[in-house]
Amino acid sequence: MNTLPRSSLPPLFSAIPITLLLLFLPHSLSSPPNDTNALTLFRLEADTHGHLLSNWTGSDACSAAWRGVRCSSSTHSSSRVTALSIPSLNLRGPIDSLSSLDQLRLLDLHDNRLNGTVTPLANCTNLKLLYLAGNDFSGEIPPEISSLRRLLRLDISDNNIRGVIPGEVRGLSRLLTLRLQSNLLSGEVPDLSVSLKNLKELNLTNNELYGHLPDGLLRKFGVRSFVGNEGLCGSSPLAACSLSGTSPPASSSLTVPSNPSSMPETPAIGPGQKHRQKGLSTGAIVAIALANCVALLVVTSFVVAYCCSRERNSSLKANGESTGKRRSGSSHGSEKRVYASGGADSDGTNATDRSKLVFFERKKQFELEDLLRASAEMLGKGSLGTVYKAVLDDGGVVAVKRLKDANPCMRKEFEQYMDVIGKLKHQNVVKLRAYYYAREEKLLVYDYLPNGSLQSLLHGNRGPGRIPLDWTTRISLVLGAARGLAWIHEEYSAAKIPHGNIKSSNILLDKNGVACVSDFGLSLLLNPVHAIARLGGYRAPEQAETKRLSQKADVYGFGVLLLEVLTGRAPSQYPSPTRPRADEEEQAVDLPKWVRSVVKEEWTAEVFDQELLRYKNIEEELVSMLHVGLACAAAQPDKRPLMAEVVKMIEDIRVEQSPLGEDYDESRNSLSPSLATTEDGL
Repeated sequence: MNTLPRSSLPPLFSAIPITLLLLFLPHSLSSPPNDTNALTLFRLEADTHGHLLSNWTGSDACSAAWRGVRCSSSTHSSSRVTALSIPSLNLRGPIDSLSSLDQLRLLDLHDNRLNGTVTPLANCTNLKLLYLAGNDFSGEIPPEISSLRRLLRLDISDNNIRGVIPGEVRGLSRLLTLRLQSNLLSGEVPDLSVSLKNLKELNLTNNELYGHLPDGLLRKFGVRSFVGNEGLCGSSPLAACSLSGTSPPASSSLTVPSNPSSMPETPAIGPGQKHRQKGLSTGAIVAIALANCVALLVVTSFVVAYCCSRERNSSLKANGESTGKRRSGSSHGSEKRVYASGGADSDGTNATDRSKLVFFERKKQFELEDLLRASAEMLGKGSLGTVYKAVLDDGGVVAVKRLKDANPCMRKEFEQYMDVIGKLKHQNVVKLRAYYYAREEKLLVYDYLPNGSLQSLLHGNRGPGRIPLDWTTRISLVLGAARGLAWIHEEYSAAKIPHGNIKSSNILLDKNGVACVSDFGLSLLLNPVHAIARLGGYRAPEQAETKRLSQKADVYGFGVLLLEVLTGRAPSQYPSPTRPRADEEEQAVDLPKWVRSVVKEEWTAEVFDQELLRYKNIEEELVSMLHVGLACAAAQPDKRPLMAEVVKMIEDIRVEQSPLGEDYDESRNSLSPSLATTEDGL
């Protein structure tokens, strides 16, 4: 075998045959080792258990179809990663390893638990769409952001970003959307109206910005883009600026009265008044001394109340941690803002701890009085209370659950449980925005989801005018519900907190048709002995004996839910095994048991909803999904799969993406990757 002369190579390589070097050359040209290595390192840091990005295996991210990864289709060189979309997966850790993905056009990591700074992304100079909202990022917006000159959409809202908005943002001349709301940004707002002429959306609400707001920004975007920054001043309707106009606002308490009044201005003192003040009478001096004493007493009482409140909060936190629930490591994950109501609580608490509307975000959204005077429409009654649709004065809509008086929880327990529920952030779980506690009244405020429930889609209007629920939509809704439940189980795997009430009426659809699991955590409010009877979800066989809720029972409930979607029959309305006709007398029979008996008799086609039989080429998917449902509904708890495994099973069955399925994560944003490419002229 011929070898290169020693003189032509450094000593280290002089003994290596050239054929061996050529052996490695094709591999280096056909795959992107840097991109694959970067993603592998990111997975090791962000998915420590390996469940969330389980198909990120192999030596080439582009050839193995890794979840959420898209690559360029170059024919003359190695493929490069151009899009990474993995939102709402509960990923944790820094993103430093992504800094080498310099061909990224789209990066969507919203609603995870990623932390650290966003500075490493300054190296990704080809980015056009950057979505980092709803994480735990901290630090400042780096000046190096100016290197992202192709950026069209930037969303880093709902994080812990501090510092000022750097002037380098003006260099992002192609920017269409800038969302920085719900952070800890301070300082003055730079005038972006001239340099960012293409900017169509700007949201700086709920920060700590102060000083004069440029008139151009106020005219273009309106005051709604800047609310929640008490120190801003400028043209009407903002407060007029003082002579300095740049001093930061005084720090405010976390408890804000329902009807706060601004501090009275100190009247100006003229020269004549100063002259008269030189000769104060004895009575005036005595009055001033008494006033100072009173003021000192007031200040002292406030300090004592504040210390007591801090001590109580510390105790509450310690007790909350002893329940085994997992907490976020960032201040953003645990911070909530409280707005006091006018009414007193009768729960034996002192005057400083009266009834409050407690939000799980820093921003002030509305007050209790706004909620109480909102127009309300009853949406339904459940075992735990009544749900209303409330339309606020500003047009905002929320769902309010009024809990029944039978709830035995005292305030301390209630607040701890709300803390567990309120920290959940996932695309497929209905978000709890706020709660209100008083002995005679308990309210839970959720995001309002306008498209009803899976139950209404499956069983509503079965008459001639019914619009059939197609298979693609059904499997997408089932997959969304599975992801939401799997995330709940993963988030609280240590404490083994279950949902406790899985049923089709608790799978709601948002405005885009995405399935969201509702009512998580309400089982915590009940005595465990009575929870089974009160909740009325799909009960697992072992619960008749144990009388306990569990994550394994949740899996059983999901199995029944899946069978309900496949058969089109409500769990309490299906025929007996000996009479599998829909027009026969219907009896309340165990749905999994009925399905197994029909399959055993080789009447499998009789199991499926007649609406599904009109679709072609889905028989294999129907049967595969039936097996998943029966596996989840196994009689023995240890035979049931984990919800993370169920998600993987469903994803493997349905490779094609539904319009309402996984691709929704990108379509929900105002600019899709394909449109971004068009706008960029590529």
